[in-house]
Amino acid sequence: MMSTKELITGAHNPKNVAFIGDYLPRQCGIATFTADLYQSYNQFIPDSRAMVVSVNDTVEGYDYPSEVRYELYQHDQESYRKAAEFLNSKNVEVVCLQHEYGIYGGPAGSYILTLLRNLTMPIVTTFHTILNNPSEEQLLVLKSIADLSSRVICMSEKGRNFLINIYDVPAEKIDLVPHGIPDMPFVDPHFYKDRFGMEGKQTLLTFGLLSPNKGIENVIRALPRIVEQFPNVVYMVLGATHPNLIREQGEVYRESLKQLAADCGVRQHVQFYNQFVELNDLLEYLGAADIYITPYLNPAQITSGTLSYAFGCGKAVVSTPYWHAEELLADGRGVLVPFGDSEAIADEIIKLLSDEPTRHAMRKKGYLMGREMIWSHVIQQYADSFAKARNERMSTISSQTTFTMGGTGAFKLPALRLDHLFRLTDSTGIVQHARYHLPFYDEGYCTDDNARALILTQMLQEAGFVDRNLARVADTYEAFLNHAYSQDHRQFRNFMSYDRRWLEDVGSDDSTGRTVWALGTCIGRSSERNTVTWAMGLLENVLPRVVEMTSPRAWAFALLGIHEYQKKFNNDRLAKTIQQQLLEKLASIYDQTATEDWPWFENVLSYDNAVLAHALLRSDDQRLLNIGLNALQWLLKLQTAERGHFQPIGSNGFYVKGQPRAYFDQQPLEAQSTMSACLAAYEVTGQEEWYRRAINVFKWFTGLNDLNLPLYDQQTGGCRDGLHIDRVNQNQGAESTLSYLLALTELYSMQKQRTETKSVKAAISSLINE
Repeated sequence: MMSTKELITGAHNPKNVAFIGDYLPRQCGIATFTADLYQSYNQFIPDSRAMVVSVNDTVEGYDYPSEVRYELYQHDQESYRKAAEFLNSKNVEVVCLQHEYGIYGGPAGSYILTLLRNLTMPIVTTFHTILNNPSEEQLLVLKSIADLSSRVICMSEKGRNFLINIYDVPAEKIDLVPHGIPDMPFVDPHFYKDRFGMEGKQTLLTFGLLSPNKGIENVIRALPRIVEQFPNVVYMVLGATHPNLIREQGEVYRESLKQLAADCGVRQHVQFYNQFVELNDLLEYLGAADIYITPYLNPAQITSGTLSYAFGCGKAVVSTPYWHAEELLADGRGVLVPFGDSEAIADEIIKLLSDEPTRHAMRKKGYLMGREMIWSHVIQQYADSFAKARNERMSTISSQTTFTMGGTGAFKLPALRLDHLFRLTDSTGIVQHARYHLPFYDEGYCTDDNARALILTQMLQEAGFVDRNLARVADTYEAFLNHAYSQDHRQFRNFMSYDRRWLEDVGSDDSTGRTVWALGTCIGRSSERNTVTWAMGLLENVLPRVVEMTSPRAWAFALLGIHEYQKKFNNDRLAKTIQQQLLEKLASIYDQTATEDWPWFENVLSYDNAVLAHALLRSDDQRLLNIGLNALQWLLKLQTAERGHFQPIGSNGFYVKGQPRAYFDQQPLEAQSTMSACLAAYEVTGQEEWYRRAINVFKWFTGLNDLNLPLYDQQTGGCRDGLHIDRVNQNQGAESTLSYLLALTELYSMQKQRTETKSVKAAISSLINE
């Protein structure tokens, strides 16, 4: 068999993603990036339900847009823990962290570890700063973040090398994703120049938050030589002063730059735009620029968003050789000048302004490479990384424990609790769905679930289970099914709104077949005369209608109902006739479809599969019995993982013959149906192996599954709605809870039967020995 990782195919884009970082309107490059990331995910990933957790650098915070669902204060460590608790409660699939040491509190930003260590979902971290000579604290914090992350993202090959060789991050854990940029057309700068009164001028541009490490002084010092050659040059310095600098010094730095320009005699050639620009305005500023300049003073910059924007928008770029620029501007895509060298800056700008063909060729190279950096491409790479994180986390979790089929001696059945059954049941019937453990009234009721619930009550009452509410809810389910019956169609309606309006004239064939199963169970197991009489009348009306139906599952449900009915009335000729007709229908589709490598009734395995084989196991015909056993044997083998645990066909695509099977989302119904069929095989054959398999399938509910996570909730008594690729669906609806309770009740009954059989055998053996 293939490994679990190999079995995961067709991973979909996670919908519930939480982005953590600072966020607009906070003035910060990471805030802009997080906003772009969120907005792109919502725009380009279908059905996205992303949200943002923002980090504040002030206690009062910011006036955030609605996507910021939670905010925490940078220097309050307890708020990081509470943020994790919030995310865990929101059913988030993946957290995407933007990491920059300076935006989180604690030594080297270590408070973020408090949040990450308390999360229950996979984490994907984007590292915006990766130092080649980190302090001991910086090294420890980044390594810890990488360890806690399922995937890490960096934006340059040098960053990837640093992560591998300095921080010991496994290469296979790293995704190299470029900095995203807006999709801007390749336009002539003259198209935008009139917007800024720059007609007929050569424009140079630097943008970003203003601070001394940007090296703007060196460009100003280069301007006298440039102006001498090109008197119409204007250097546009776009960006607000960094908020931290404002708090400490006010606008002292900006004023010093203005004074420097005056001292150099180029004050009229330098335009300062003291604003934090929105994207649309930024694109116009970029559009107007002939040359973009990043004169940074420090090589240790692994990523530059401003450089990415200018480069990808098709600007000719002159830059100092910091790490990101070295990589992005290689092969003639830009010009590099030494750090702090105003003369070199002047030389290269004069060359580019003098040589228009070279300048435009450089622009074109950058623009073409930038097509791979636009957000619509980049965000899909993020989505792929998120999907990998979910897959790998599932694989990691499921490999932590080795499962074996083994015996059943060490397994003790959980206590049988009906708390959640009663919670979901009101005076009308059992509510169809739940949000977590709470009934979700908006989606009303369905006949399918009330039929299941009625079967459960009959099994419990026959087994002698004592609860004063059991008879009451059984009457409620009977009344619901009675009301669901349509005399005109001789079928049952299925869906009812919470205000007791039927949403259809007639329900599905399957809902009618399942109700026949419930009616037969009432007749075969109930000791209440009124219940039996009521069920007999409905069953006689509906049973002939089932033969006309086309759904194999409707036939199978009805056959199980007839089997239950015959426990009390074995010689009813009508029931026997219809039973034979339905068995022949099932056998016929099997004969038409089954092959040696696909011994099954249909060319697809969809939902409630095992019931088709189960129905044949209740036949007295040896040929049909053999078909049922062989089909169930094949189905169980197909749904047994490499380590021996139950691994049902997923509902997210099912399994069409000849196509890849779906492994998620796994449904409790499949476990209950398969377990019940295994117990039927055990009854028919007496082979102990079938009983062990039934126990093994039941353990899927209690954690013997792909994620090693329980579906049964001991606190509420409910069963969660399914197993996703990396987590459990926390809702506890009627179908899931009833599937668990039916499976547990049937196992209790079988254990009781086995104990009684052993007692009888022991008594007989004792008599013989005497």
